[in-house]
Order: sequence, then structure tokens, then C-alpha cells
Amino acid sequence: MASPTYPFTAIVGMDDMRLGLLLNAISPSIGGVLVRGEKGSAKSTAVRGVAALMPSIDVVAGCRFSCDPAAPDTECPDGPHGTGPAGTRPARVVELPVGASEDRLVGALDIERALSDGVKSFEPGLLADAHRGVLYVDEVNLLHDHLVDLLLDAAAMGASYVEREGVSVRHASRFLLVGTMNPEEGELRPQLLDRFGLTVEVAASRETDERVEVVRRRLAYDEDPAAFAAKWAAEEHALRERIAAARALLPDVRLGDGALRRIAAVCAGFEVDGMRADIVTARTATALAAWAGRTDVTTEDVRRAALLSLPHRRRRNPFDAPGLDEDKLDEILRQFEDEDPDPEPEPEPDPSGPDDDPDGSGPDGGGRPDDGGQPPQDVPPQRQDPAADGTPQPQNSPAAQEGSAPEPAPGDGGDTAEAPAVAAAEPFRTRRFDVPGLGEGADGRRSRALTAHGRTTGARRPRGALSRLHLAATVQAAAPHQRARGRSGPGLVIRRDDLREAVREGREGNLVLFVVDASGSMAARKRMGAVKGAVLSLLMDAYQRRDKIGMITFRGTEATLALPPTSSVEAGAARLEKLPTGGRTPLAAGLLQAHEVLRVERMRDPSRRPLLVVVTDGRATGGPEPLPRARRAAGLLAAGGTASVVVDCESGPVRLGLAGELGRALCGPVVTLDELRADNVSALVRTVRTDNSRRAA
Repeated sequence: MASPTYPFTAIVGMDDMRLGLLLNAISPSIGGVLVRGEKGSAKSTAVRGVAALMPSIDVVAGCRFSCDPAAPDTECPDGPHGTGPAGTRPARVVELPVGASEDRLVGALDIERALSDGVKSFEPGLLADAHRGVLYVDEVNLLHDHLVDLLLDAAAMGASYVEREGVSVRHASRFLLVGTMNPEEGELRPQLLDRFGLTVEVAASRETDERVEVVRRRLAYDEDPAAFAAKWAAEEHALRERIAAARALLPDVRLGDGALRRIAAVCAGFEVDGMRADIVTARTATALAAWAGRTDVTTEDVRRAALLSLPHRRRRNPFDAPGLDEDKLDEILRQFEDEDPDPEPEPEPDPSGPDDDPDGSGPDGGGRPDDGGQPPQDVPPQRQDPAADGTPQPQNSPAAQEGSAPEPAPGDGGDTAEAPAVAAAEPFRTRRFDVPGLGEGADGRRSRALTAHGRTTGARRPRGALSRLHLAATVQAAAPHQRARGRSGPGLVIRRDDLREAVREGREGNLVLFVVDASGSMAARKRMGAVKGAVLSLLMDAYQRRDKIGMITFRGTEATLALPPTSSVEAGAARLEKLPTGGRTPLAAGLLQAHEVLRVERMRDPSRRPLLVVVTDGRATGGPEPLPRARRAAGLLAAGGTASVVVDCESGPVRLGLAGELGRALCGPVVTLDELRADNVSALVRTVRTDNSRRAA
């Protein structure tokens, strides 16, 4: 027998997360909730707990799509439904694994039966299982983009569509969508973030008493789940009743013109794109009123709704962190104070349910903290230096020029003391660099590859289950055998061996590994600001092309893996911001470190091809024969077939051309900082090509 679910009301703190889940349980049209936060912060526990609070549903007996007997789906693949007996079951929690395929998510058609028998044989997917329940996507930021698009489309339309070569199936799919993610592992694209109704940030409390209470309750649950659940049964029942009452009251809630004007003013004031933010904020404010037992939406409802629905819709570039300026929000709302006054607001509702325990002891005798699990308030204030807050500064700005150091002499090797980190120059749109050949990596937007999505270039026998039928090739394979198979009617006689799947060519994402020279020869503040601006621009390009990125820096006597390969381009930008400079130039160490990182990554993900970007002026100092050792390290990378590009950062009237020599050793192109810009009149999109003749030499 399965253990009882951990009670939702027993979760300590995490008020925003619990409220976001409850509002979606009251009004699923809000569009779900995205929970952003560190691992181990009760995200999964809360999702399973809120599902247990949702009322049981009536279903048509034998329907695989959970049709409501009171209003069955007229297009249900298992329909039409008669007036037979109905069944009742609890709302489901369906989990979408990160490695799920498209067919597992939306379902699969039996193409062979469709062609030979004309029968729509459909195997439902997870979107059908989640209908009228909860669809939980852990690590949603690690899902392939096209899968995120599919599930968000279904959540928005309330239906799932499966199309395979002219054969289509549609079924209802309405669910409470909950996604969780750790931002350190990579962000969702802004257009996908916008499709989630609400977003909340969670973090484990830093308060000792609250952490003690979390551990106490968890240990009690693990020791005897049934007894622990029984202690919280009264609060669970009260919260379940309150959700049902709010659902019943929701149609009667009045969203007046005053509230609508406040919502529109807030969304316009924060310059969010499109109208989805206004609609979601209105629905959330209405649900908040119903949750509080009111039929009028107040200013406080609008304020609370904006704090949940707008933070993730304000990002203007990939490196912006979600957030909302509460002072600005209050300033916008104060403009309406002289208009029609709202009804007297009631005390803010407790997301854990009715307060049946005023002394805060809880059913198990543990104290309930008062701070709601919010992060501690003793965080040091952010620095006010414009160059230290991550905002790119123009190369000629005071932040970039202040304290500029003189350019080192050509032969001094850059043996300077460590210099503080400088701000990056303004980023720009860069040229695209591809990896040569045809890969088979994850879908992206950089290099040519065989992918599940793209233009059809040919056909082949299926590898596993058929999902991309090439109709013409299938008919061509079956046609010569029709007489031998005794065909007598108009339809083709299809056998399994006749089926052909389409070969499609699109673009893949690559691993872009940056090797950045942070030595003294790069330490002049004006030059390093321009270099950081170039790397920041390349990072933004990698984000847009769905690449993984990694970063190695070298200075002094060693190279450092500043950022292991990750999907979090934001982490790369943060590391770049804090990058100090100074010391000698161990170029060979940086290249050898790159060779080792790429070797390990090939074992972890052999289908993802790398692109090495070396940002340097080509100098090498420290140790015996620094330049020859650097050339040998470059030759090692070239011999392994690593596609490379060298960004030449050398400047000034005296140029040694060492970056060009490095590029020849790597068998890759060399571009200057000016040539890196896509809008440069002399720039052409250049494919990184490995010069076989050079490698052979």
C-alpha cells in the first residue's frame, strides 16, 4: 500500500509557492505556475500535496481521456459516449520526465494501420493522462524547446493535436501546469517563460528555528506517514473545503473598470510585451478575491497578482534576472487613490488555509514560524557602482575608462600585478560561426545536423518506432509488391518492411567553449572592457542558438575552468563580470585545459559537437619555450578535429601577429574584434572549416 502524500498544510514557509499553486487550483485558466529555486526546497512535495487537495472527478467509464460524463468531449477519440455508468477517481499528478519523447508527451498514431486499414489507432500520451489533473514538469528548463512549446500550447488551448501525414487526432487536455527549475542550470527563453501564468522564487530558509521545524516534521512523516497525515487531516480537510468554496464563488467575482485600469496601468508601466500579462494578472486578481471570500477585486489583489504574474515577463535580454520593483509598483497604484475607493480590504489570506491554530503550535506540536519561509533580510545591499551590477558599459563610458592602465610594451610579456575586474563594453550582434559537416546533436540554431524537425532531405528505414513517415518513399517501396500480395481493392497493401521515415536536416546546438586570456598583456582596462564586451556578445549569440557553453581563463601560472559546460549562459555572464586580470600568459595551459574539458564532454555527450573560441592577443610567457609549447597544444586540438576560431585582441601601432600564428596552428579562422561584428560592412558569415591540408602537414 502506498504511503500517504505529505500534507500540503504541513509544509513550512514557502508562502508564495503555496499561494501560486492554490490560485491555479481555484482558477486553472491562470495558466500554471513556474517555481524557480534551488534543489531540496519542497517543490515536488508541494505539487503532490496540492493535487491531493483537488476534488475527485467524475469520468466516463472506460474512457482513456477522462471525459466528464456531464459534458463529454464530442471529439474524444474513444467517443461518442453514451449514457453509461460513470466512475469517480482522484485527480492525477502526471510527471513529465526530462528525457521524454514527443510521442510520449502527445501520444502516437499507428501509421501502419492508418495506411493499410484506414483506422485511427491512437495511443494516448501524458497530455491525455493529465487531463483534469496536474501535469508536473521537473527541470522544465532542461526539456527540448519543441516539447515545451507542445505542452504550453496544450495548456493554453485546453486540447492536444496530433498530426501525422494527414492523419489527425484531437482530444481535450486541461490541466494545472506546474514547472520547476534551478536557474543555475539554464534559463527558459523569454517567450516560453511568458507562457507560464505565474512564477515564484523559492529558497530554503536561513532561519535556524524554521529549518529545525522542517526537519522535525519530515522525520515524523518518514517514521510513520499514516500517523503524520492523520495529525494534519483536519487542516487538510478545511483547506480542501476552502478551495471548493473559492471555485464556486469565482464566477460571481466582479472585476470592475477600476481594477482593470489598475492592471492595465501596471502592465504598461513595466513595459511588458503583448497582452497576456494583462489577462493573467486579471485572472489572478479574480482568484485572489475568491480565495479571500470576496466578490470584488481590490487594489491589494491587483498588487499581489502583479507580483506573481509580471516578474518573468520583464526580461529584455538573456542576462536579465526576473524581478519586479515593488516601489515602482506602489507608485503606479497610488495614482488611482483618488478614484473610486475599493472596499475595505480584508487581512491577507494565509496560503496554508484557515487559521485553526492561533498559537502556531501545529498538530504535531512544532512551532510555526511567522516569516513564511522568506529569505533572510540581512543580505548585504547591492553595490551602486554601475560597472559592478552586471550592466554592460560602453567602451568609452567613465566606468570603462576610469583608472585605465597603459598598454604593455610588445615584449614585456604582460608581467603585471593583478588588476580589478572591469565592466564589459556594450554587447553587439556577432557573426555566426558553424561547426563543419553534418551533426546529429540536440536541436538548436547553429550548425547543420540531422534533426527531428527541419526540411526533409531523404528517407530511410525506421530506427525504432516510426514517428516521421515519408509517404512517397513508403508508397514507392510498397508499389512493386502489390500483385504478389494479392491486392484486389483500391488501397495499397502495406507491410512493415515498406515503411520509410523521413530524414530531416535542421540545425543543432553545439558546445561553445571559450578560452579567455586574462593575463597582464590584456590588463589595460580599455582593452579588457572591449574583450569582455566581445565575449558577452558571443555568449548572447550562444544563448540564441541553444548552445551549451563553458569558459576557461588563463593568467599567472595556470588555467582555470571558470565555468564547466552548462546550459546556463547567465552563469557565464556572471563569471565574466568578475574576471580579474594580471600576471603572465600561460597560453599552453589554457589550450591543454580545453583539450581535457572537451575529451570529458565527448564521453558524456558524444553527439554534441564542440566549437572552441580562443580570445587572446596570441602572446605566451612563463616557463621554457612558451610559444612553441602553445603551438604544440594547438596542434593537439587540431589533430582531434576540434573546430576553432581565434578572436585577435591585439591593438596598438605595433602588432606581432601572434594570434594569426595561433589560428594557423588550430586550423581555424582568425577575426579581429571589429570583424566580429555582424553589422561590419566587411563582415561575411564564415563557416569554421578545418584545413585538411594543414593538418596533414
